[in-house]
Amino acid sequence: MGSLTGRTLPFLLILLHIYLHGALSQATSPVGQRKPFFERLHRLEEQFQRFQEVTLTHLQGIASHYNLSFDVEARFRSLAHESRAVALALNQSQVAMQGELGHLQTWVRRTQRRSQKADHRLLALSATVSEGSARCAREQETQRAAISGLARDVQALQDALLRLTPLVHSQGARLAALEGQLRVAGPSPAAPKVTLAPSRPSNRSTPQLQGGRQASRAPSEPRDPPPDFAHRLQGAQEPLGLGNQQAWPPESPGEVCNVGPALIFPNASTENVGFLHPGFLTGLQALSICSWVRTAADHLGTLLSYATEENDNKLVLHGRDSLTPGSIHFVIGDPAFRELPLQPLLDGQWHHVCVIWTSILGRYWLHVDRRLVATGSRFREGYEIPPGGSLVLGQEQDRVGGGFDSSEAFVGSMAGLAIWDRVLVPGEVSNLAMGKTLPTGAILTLANATSVGGFVQRVNCTCLQLCP
Repeated sequence: MGSLTGRTLPFLLILLHIYLHGALSQATSPVGQRKPFFERLHRLEEQFQRFQEVTLTHLQGIASHYNLSFDVEARFRSLAHESRAVALALNQSQVAMQGELGHLQTWVRRTQRRSQKADHRLLALSATVSEGSARCAREQETQRAAISGLARDVQALQDALLRLTPLVHSQGARLAALEGQLRVAGPSPAAPKVTLAPSRPSNRSTPQLQGGRQASRAPSEPRDPPPDFAHRLQGAQEPLGLGNQQAWPPESPGEVCNVGPALIFPNASTENVGFLHPGFLTGLQALSICSWVRTAADHLGTLLSYATEENDNKLVLHGRDSLTPGSIHFVIGDPAFRELPLQPLLDGQWHHVCVIWTSILGRYWLHVDRRLVATGSRFREGYEIPPGGSLVLGQEQDRVGGGFDSSEAFVGSMAGLAIWDRVLVPGEVSNLAMGKTLPTGAILTLANATSVGGFVQRVNCTCLQLCP
């Protein structure tokens, strides 16, 4: 037991020594390391505070950026709404601009067509002026030749008079001698009766004088013109020449009935139009257009317009506000036209109008209330109006079946309109104006106006005076 104790005691002492050394080392080590630990802990606290500050700063920045992003999003939504409104307004502006551009293009095309028509008409006028100048030059040359011939005739007469002068003197001397002999012989009842006979030189000079008189008279005698078929069609000599105009008092038509249907064009709208179907089925080398017309407008407007794909003015009877009031252009195959006087038609009363044309010598006639008021020639001589076009009443076509202009529209009433492919003679025109039987051979009448547009009214009147 004692040996066991003696053995374990050193071991315990060693363990105690080791334990005490460890305990002392543990007791003494915190004292030595306490200062760096607190410094580290302090630094950690400072770092943690700085981290808190930095974190707080970042959080505040994030919060501000969030508010900014919220404002940006609101502004973005507002900008998107404004952009949509701007896009809508821009689209509407584009639509309006396209409409205006369309109108402008239509106006430009119409202006170009009208300028081309004006150019063609100017060319036609210049050609007419040139032809007139050439005709005047030829007439002047003819007049100079005639004057030269007259001068030669006058010279021949003077020469004949110079030759006759000594003969007259010799006759006077013989007469004086005979008178002296009579006085010397005295009066006597049985005195022979003296008869003076012309001498031979006088007989020889007489044919020369007569020849001179015939030569002087020959150039001054007018020559009869050759017979003219178109002139015979009218049956009488024309009182007016090319381009002449005559003012005439309006004549009341009296009681005129059986004129057929009437069309009333109430205003100058481009929608008011009438179409004649089927139009011209064959080419026309002669034409007669007759109708009763009533208008109170300040210009006549377009009565009839015939257009083809080749030319929109193949046949036109139209007036516009830029022309002389009451005048109308008679167009056949633009640019050729003649201006016709129809001023008395603007009195609001019914008047009968006939426009007649033939390609033979290009003759044309205008009858108003049975009177021939204008005529001429060399207007589309040898021309043929082609078939297959669009025939319109009340509007002037700038293209086939359309392109109307309100300044050229007809405002008023027309009745008894009829078209022939031949020349009406004056008796037929007079019968029409008096409401008698319609001449045979009419190719189109108002009964062919199967299509009317706008506010055009079709009425059937027993007599003109009963038409509205």
